[in-house]
Amino acid sequence: MPLPDDQPHTRTRLPVGEQASAQPPGRQPRPLRTLLTVLVVVTLLVLAISIANSDKKTGSVAGGGHSAAAVPPGATAPTAPSGDQPVTATSNGIGTGYPHTEQGAQSAAANYAVALGSADMFRADGRRTVLTAIADPAVADSLRARYDQAITPDVLAHLGLDAQAKAPSGLTFVSRSTPIGTRTEGYTADTTKAMVWYVGLIGLAGSGSTLPVRESWNTLTLTLHWVGDDWKITDFSRQSGPAPVPADQQAATADEITGAVQQFGGFRYAR
Repeated sequence: MPLPDDQPHTRTRLPVGEQASAQPPGRQPRPLRTLLTVLVVVTLLVLAISIANSDKKTGSVAGGGHSAAAVPPGATAPTAPSGDQPVTATSNGIGTGYPHTEQGAQSAAANYAVALGSADMFRADGRRTVLTAIADPAVADSLRARYDQAITPDVLAHLGLDAQAKAPSGLTFVSRSTPIGTRTEGYTADTTKAMVWYVGLIGLAGSGSTLPVRESWNTLTLTLHWVGDDWKITDFSRQSGPAPVPADQQAATADEITGAVQQFGGFRYAR
C-alpha cells in the first residue's frame, strides 16, 4: 500500500561514478565474517612479534653476551662490556691481558685510568710500580720522568702531603678515579687513542682536615700500543671536564667520608 504523500521521504544521492556499481538489493554486509577476518589478522600479528622476540633472546644467549649489533665505522655508541676475554691476570695488582680488539683497548684504558688516578702515583716507588705494569717498556722511563717532574714537593705540599707523599697523622690521603665512559679514535690493530671520561676524588679525609675530599671531572687521553700481547700506554694527556651540574646535595662530614673511604674499596677492573 503506497504511503501517503505527507510522510517524510529519504533520498540517497550517490556520486556519479558509484551509481552503476551499487550493490543489488538483498546483499547485506556480514558482520560475523568481518569480525573473524580481524581476529585472524591480530592473531597472526601477535604470533609474528612473539617469534621475533624469541629469536632476539636466543641470539643473545647463543652469543655468550656479545652485542649482536655491529657499530658502523666512525659512529659513537655506548661502551658495553666485550665479554670476549675476561681479564684474570694481574701485574702489580693491575689487570692485564686485554683482548686484541677495539673494546679491549677501551677496557685497558678504563682500568689504566683507575691506576693512574690512584694515590700510588704520588709516591716515586708507586709510580714506578704502576708504569711498569701498564706502559710500553720502550717509553716507560720517559713517562716516569714526566710524572717525576710534575709531582714536585710543592705539589705534594699543596695537597697537604710531605715530600714522601705521606698524609699528616690522623688523616687519610684519598685519590681515586672512576671511569664514566670510554671511546676510541683512529683504532687500528697496532695502535689507538682511547679517551676516558672520569670523575676523580682527591683530598685529605679525617677530622680537622683543611683540604677535604673534593670531586673533579676530567677526560684522560691515552695512546695505546699493542705490544707483548697486551695494550700498553705510550703517551697520555688530560683535560678538564666535561663537568655536570652539581647536585643539590648536602656534603658529607669528615667522619662520613673517612668511613666511606675505609669501607668501600676502589676498582681494579672497571669494565
